[in-house]
This record gives sequence, C-alpha cells and structure tokens, in this order.
Amino acid sequence: MEKKVFFFDIDGTLTDRKTGQVVPSAKRALELLEKNGHFVSIATGRAHYKCRGFLESLGLENMVCSGGMGLVLHHQLVKNTPLDRREALAVIHHAEQLGIGVLIALDDSEKVYAANDLFREQVGPRQEPTEYVIDPDFKVDEAPEIFKFYLALSKEQDQLIPDPVKFAKLRFVPEYIMCQHDNKKQGILDVLDYLSLPQKEVVVFGDDLNDLVMFDPSWTSIAMGNGAEELKARADYVTDRNVDDGIYNACVKFGWI
Repeated sequence: MEKKVFFFDIDGTLTDRKTGQVVPSAKRALELLEKNGHFVSIATGRAHYKCRGFLESLGLENMVCSGGMGLVLHHQLVKNTPLDRREALAVIHHAEQLGIGVLIALDDSEKVYAANDLFREQVGPRQEPTEYVIDPDFKVDEAPEIFKFYLALSKEQDQLIPDPVKFAKLRFVPEYIMCQHDNKKQGILDVLDYLSLPQKEVVVFGDDLNDLVMFDPSWTSIAMGNGAEELKARADYVTDRNVDDGIYNACVKFGWI
C-alpha cells in the first residue's frame, strides 16, 4: 500500500462543533494512520499560537496553520509568514478613514494593538481570548510585520472594504471581520516541497466552505457527511458525519487503516 499524506481540518471535521472536543473515533483513526506509516497533519486557518496545544493533545507533530502560511514539521515551526505589508496598511488606513475600529496582530500571540479603543466601542470585545494593547502612540506604519487584523465591520457594511488581493477578508461572527491568510492549499504544497512528498498521495478531509481551497483535483478530497453541500459536490468521496465516525469509516473503506 502506498503511504498517504493526510491533512485534516479541525472544526466540524476532527471535532464535534457542539462540544469542541475531538471525536474519539477520529483520534483513533489518526493514531492508526501514523502506526501504518502514513504522514498525518492538521490543516487549519487558525493562528499557530491558537492550535499548538491542540496539535500536541493529539500526539501529532505536523500542522498547516495560519491560513496556510504557517508550517509545523516534526514539532518545529518552520514558517509563519505575515501579511503583505503594503496591502495590509492600505486596507487598515482605508478603514480608519471611514471611522471603522481596527485591531492589529503584530506577532503570533493573543495581543492586538490599536491607537484607540474604537473597535470595542463599536462592536464589543472579540469572541476569543485577547490581550488588548491600546496605546495612543501606536503607529501601525512603524510595525515591521502584520499577521492579521480585525475590522469592526457589520454584514451591512461589508462592501465598504473591498476584498484584498493577497490575503482574505473572513467573517465568522456577525459583528466583525478578520483579515488574514486563507490558503490551506498553499500550505499543503509547501509541506510536500519541504519533505519531498508526492502530490498524488495527498488526502484531505474537510467540512466547511473554507476547506474548498484545499479540495484539489490533483489529490483525494473527502467531505464529512455534516459538511457544506458545495464542499460535498467538489469531493471525491462523502463520508459519514464526523460524530458518526466519518473519518474512521472512510479510512477503513479505503484500506488506510
């Protein structure tokens, strides 16, 4: 049997969205895949700092993170690329001119920076652990790197900020958007390049529309039964719902475990 190169999304794929916990049969499948000599990795849009503990809790050592622009290989963070600085500054200044609150992440941590507290005044705090650094002397133009930023932009205001070219404008909650990398496929390609692994042996598992980018005809794409219909339509195979042992069942079906 050819050794496969697996990439698993987290939310709704490895984890039960209701509980946030890893589906037990999915964890067992990962263990058996590694035991059989396959390469196993997470592929997530989350920042490195947000999911390093999750990686370690699974006993894995490889991860595509930070929207595809971060790589952990054999436990080592080998890449974590910031946003294109020129375009990020252009979008940030455009938002500021419109009176939209902005929070900016300058590194791989919970810290976000701003010269004022306009973001929280407009939409309240971010819906995840955050350390706010509000400094009237903060000047984003002096920041050497920008990893992501948040805009207090409602759905109704969405058109006020055009979609960036070199990164993405993503909305996971109604109150605000985040601008970050969104290219898990590139992260997968980078892993293959780093480790000289064959593209044809790649297998990806996902459930939501943000996984569409890694459902590529060059390899095998598997959608969870609880996944988005558009993703299922793109998939080579649709397995059972994740909480109904979808990952484990697919791996058994194809003889990988």
